[in-house]
Amino acid sequence: MTWQASVEQTVTGLGYDLVEIERSAGGLLRITIDMPFVPGTPEQFVTVEDCEVVTRQLQFLLEVEQVDYRRLEVGSPGIDRPLRNEGDFARFVGHIIDVTLQQPIGVTGTDVAANRKKFRGTLEATDQAGHWQIVWSDAPDTKPGVRVSKKRAQAPMQAMQFTLGEIREARLAPIVDFKGRKTPAKTTASDLSSPES
Repeated sequence: MTWQASVEQTVTGLGYDLVEIERSAGGLLRITIDMPFVPGTPEQFVTVEDCEVVTRQLQFLLEVEQVDYRRLEVGSPGIDRPLRNEGDFARFVGHIIDVTLQQPIGVTGTDVAANRKKFRGTLEATDQAGHWQIVWSDAPDTKPGVRVSKKRAQAPMQAMQFTLGEIREARLAPIVDFKGRKTPAKTTASDLSSPES
């Protein structure tokens, strides 16, 4: 078993989902965790205390596995959470996401450019297993305080279906509602000591 698999086993054994493992220059090892999604129950969010629990367990594991790192950081996904598997997509149906395709796509009969790869829109499920849909409008954003004429033609809504194999990256769009933040701030617990200590 690889050390990455051991990290995932430890994180899930503590009752969390492993979202991502990243190694950065300078010896930083970043582990991103989230609360498991249970349909029909209120959304739960990772706290600093959750990050501390996972950090303590991973410090011991990484020492046993003899993983070379200088600093361990355990945190929540934040407002631009990556979507990596079918469960992530099912969890965030109805949310606005950013999708980058592997290959550019041009949808005939629409205004979608043939070389376009990036889209932002609302994630929807489809009737076909393993297929998802993003719905968007290319209407320009209205500036605060500017009135929009009711006579102005509405930009048409567009939709594109895709499978997970067709995308390079998908993330929740980092949109903040200043009238009441709907997504919690990114929480982080860092271990600034070296693995030898």
